[in-house]
Amino acid sequence: MRTILKWAGRLIGLVLALGLLLFGYAWIKTNQGLARTYVVNDPPLAVPRDADSLAHGAHLFATRGCADCHGEDARGKLVFEAGPVMKIIGANLTPGGVLKGVSADQIAAAIRHGVKPDGHAMVFMPSPEYNAMSDVDVAAIAAWLQSLPADANEPGAPEIRPLGRVLYALGKLRLLPAEHIDHAPRTRSAPAIAATAEYGQYIAEGCKGCHGARLSGQHVPGTPSEFPDAQNLTPAAIGHWTAADFHRALREGKRPDGSAINPFMPWQAFSKMSDVEIDALWAYLQTIPPVPGHK
Repeated sequence: MRTILKWAGRLIGLVLALGLLLFGYAWIKTNQGLARTYVVNDPPLAVPRDADSLAHGAHLFATRGCADCHGEDARGKLVFEAGPVMKIIGANLTPGGVLKGVSADQIAAAIRHGVKPDGHAMVFMPSPEYNAMSDVDVAAIAAWLQSLPADANEPGAPEIRPLGRVLYALGKLRLLPAEHIDHAPRTRSAPAIAATAEYGQYIAEGCKGCHGARLSGQHVPGTPSEFPDAQNLTPAAIGHWTAADFHRALREGKRPDGSAINPFMPWQAFSKMSDVEIDALWAYLQTIPPVPGHK
């Protein structure tokens, strides 16, 4: 019996030692990632200040996921807490918050590259979804943000918790998306705004962070296990839907059978899209290969 207890104690000690080593490695690797800096040299933006451009920027902010994390008024908010993984905070993006004294080009670097004005990587900013956003669109968003009244709201800072550090160190959590983006300078353009699959594909880039690179559904990275999965948007799952069904899903949050879409899916934001944008998304979804996945 003593021999068994002795070996059990040694095994427990070994497991604890390995755990401490893993956490130490994760701590160092996370700090190294946070300390790394990036240089963004995209061509300078031509920033419009006319009413139509500001309205376009406000529309994009409301319909491309920005408001879901930063609030409709851009004052920032708590997005979600993922237990021992992380706490996600959308920063105050008014001129009284983190954008105080920040240029439009630096705002564009944050949106498309996940890089702060000081060159460090932003935490959990979904920039891979916005990396291809056109110069016109990102300039309109920057102009609208700069036009807002300065607000001193302080929603807090994001927290990287122990399990989050371990998952990041093991390559299981894209905590710092700037590490996975091509930062080579280039200009970016968008297809003409029309109900075409081409324009729909441009819009759908913003869906891939939740629904996956092939839009076949997945558990949204970094969210608690109890959060719902993002559903399969390929014809394998919604091939029986009609264009009217798709409009209803985004306008009312209802599936074809009348059941409610989980509010974690930000259909309320997408409901503000124009008919042309929704038709373009629908046209694009008809062109992608059916992929078995979440239904």
